[in-house]
This record gives sequence, structure tokens and C-alpha cells, in this order.
Amino acid sequence: MKLYGYWRSTSSYRLRIALALKGIDAEQAFVHLVRGEQKTEAYRALNPQGRVPVLVLDDGTALTQSPAIIEYLEEVFPDPPLLPAEPVARAKVRAVAAIIGCDVHPLHNVGPLNYLRGPLGRPEAEVEGWIATWIEQGLAAVEAMIGEEGYCFGASPGLADAYLIPQLYAARRFAVPIDSYVRISRVEKLAAEHAAFQAAHPSSQADAVP
Repeated sequence: MKLYGYWRSTSSYRLRIALALKGIDAEQAFVHLVRGEQKTEAYRALNPQGRVPVLVLDDGTALTQSPAIIEYLEEVFPDPPLLPAEPVARAKVRAVAAIIGCDVHPLHNVGPLNYLRGPLGRPEAEVEGWIATWIEQGLAAVEAMIGEEGYCFGASPGLADAYLIPQLYAARRFAVPIDSYVRISRVEKLAAEHAAFQAAHPSSQADAVP
């Protein structure tokens, strides 16, 4: 397998966590988003949307969109599982992942932010307020939905944690305060001590820029 990603990409980060939790070793290929490498003809052949991540399988098949890729990994490499066995519990884990992956992260992705700053001409203070609004609303919901002990849903990390930890990294990057979220802060501390999360952290990537 070959993983095309960018060190600071939230969606690349969550996929790196999923791979690490499952003990899957994927070759890394770096796509520098600031330099526009995602716009090249060669990369668009892998992902017509021109985004990261892309996971290229050993047979050359290119998979896109981190939720779809993580679901693929869960189906093909079921152990250790990222989702609980019981259907209601699975739905609750997926709901937290969806809040982050569908409602929060897309609104502070580079495309919407560039559109706010560019064609819409919004001042930076308004852009920062936009970012903080959606991160804070999403994390408040997550705080209420996750458990009171361990990771998001128990003693072992799973899908919800793979989504949450990169979102916290993004929150800190955008200077959105998160220390008031007691449950979320507990999960963040646990993840910081876990080898899979350490290996997946942006600062641990070979393409990381100081």
C-alpha cells in the first residue's frame, strides 16, 4: 500500500491513526498542498478531486475519501476493530465521527477558508470567528456524547478517537480553546501516550515543516 497525504491534513492524520491502530504499514508519499502538488495531472489521475489522502492498494487501485478508506480497512483488516460489535454502539461511534468528519472539519478546510478570504472578501477576524464557531459547536456535542472513562468509547481507542484527535490538533492550530472540555481533554491525554497516535502525529511525519 502507498498512502498519499500531507503532514498537516486533518483527513490524512485520521487515516494515519487508523492504519497505525491496525498495525498496517503503508509506504508514504507526500503531496505538498501549499505548493499545489495536488493539482498536477499525475495526482489528479489518482484522485480527480485533487485532495488528500489517497490510499493506493497493492494492485494499483486508488481509494479516496478518508471515511471510505477507513471503512475499507475495517472490513478487510477487522482486527483490531475500530468499531464495537453491537449495532447501537457502532452507530454511536459513527455519529461522533460524522460530527467531526461531516459537520466540523469541512467548514475549516482550506477550500472554504480560501473562498471566504478571496471571492467573498471577508476580513481575517470574521474568518477566525467562522472557524471557532463550528469547531466549538462540534466539540460541545462530542463532549456530551462520549464516555466518562478511557477513550471516547471505552478502554481501547477506535474510530471516534481517530477522528477526534486530529480535530483537536486543528483546534489548537486555529487557536480555538478546548481545555474546558473535560472528557475530550482526557481522551487527548491518553492518545498522547499511545504509540499509534504518536506515530501518526503531524510532527512525526517526514514532510513536516517546522
